[in-house]
Amino acid sequence: MTMNREFLINSILAIALIAVPLVALGMDEPFIITLATKVAIFAMAGVGLNLVLGYGGLVSFGHAAFFGIGGYAAGILASHALNYEPIMESPFVIEGTTQMIVIWIVALVVSALVALVIGAITLRTSGVYFIMITLAFAQMIYYFAISWPAYGGEDGLSIYVRNGFPGINTLDPISFFALCAVMLAIAMVFSAVLIRSRFGLALQGARQNPQRMTAVGIAPFRIRLVAFVISAMITALAGALYADLNRFVSPTMLSWHMSGEIMVFVILGGVGRLFGPLAGAALYIILEHLLGGVWEFWQLPLGVLLLLVVLFARGGLVGVLAGERKHV
Repeated sequence: MTMNREFLINSILAIALIAVPLVALGMDEPFIITLATKVAIFAMAGVGLNLVLGYGGLVSFGHAAFFGIGGYAAGILASHALNYEPIMESPFVIEGTTQMIVIWIVALVVSALVALVIGAITLRTSGVYFIMITLAFAQMIYYFAISWPAYGGEDGLSIYVRNGFPGINTLDPISFFALCAVMLAIAMVFSAVLIRSRFGLALQGARQNPQRMTAVGIAPFRIRLVAFVISAMITALAGALYADLNRFVSPTMLSWHMSGEIMVFVILGGVGRLFGPLAGAALYIILEHLLGGVWEFWQLPLGVLLLLVVLFARGGLVGVLAGERKHV
């Protein structure tokens, strides 16, 4: 019965995500479409974190590093393309580009390599040590971006023209929303398939009883490392879309505040629930929109809500509506 209710809630969330911008289009409210696009992008970042947090039990406080890497991939490649300056001339020429598909590939590859290095070190620890080391790596990348004057330093880097996607006018708000919504759907489907696969079962087994997994010949470290890399790639893709949404990228995308926000999306919506990041991101954006313009301390009720979720509703918003308190 609970699963039926959760399926209904997930369906309502998906329909709402699509219906709200369509209604806004009819009412000629492009700002609301932009808010819906922001929800879809933040939800994708949450899907990435939820893979390791919800199913792997890894509390990463450094996922802003991958979010920012995706953003800087979009910003750097676009700036070189618009300035007609190659990124590198020796030993071979690397040109900039404004094509999203190429940018996404670069973001995925770079984030995977960085996550592989970070994961290989941090996953040898656990608990608070893992949290602090992931945070430390993210802050290292954050300060590197600040001290990188070639790409704006702490002032950030503007993307003067939104990057292109074949067959789509990305400057059109509803078209760009549709692109982001499709990418979110792909990320969620991929996550669902992965979690139900043998790999996903092994990941959850490594979270619940790593000693037993080792005893049956499955190395928890390798499983967690692969999950960490995949998680980083999904988050980086969201970062590339976010940079295109704002047509701007800055070290703020790499800060610990961003890591915290992504974690808030997951916790509010429901840790270990497929549609949890979407519910959490939507709730966060709605509160920010309704309260942010009228009250300087709008994050106070958000903090109280987060505290209540942690104490009394471990299944988050989706879990409460489904009538189940999910303990992870």
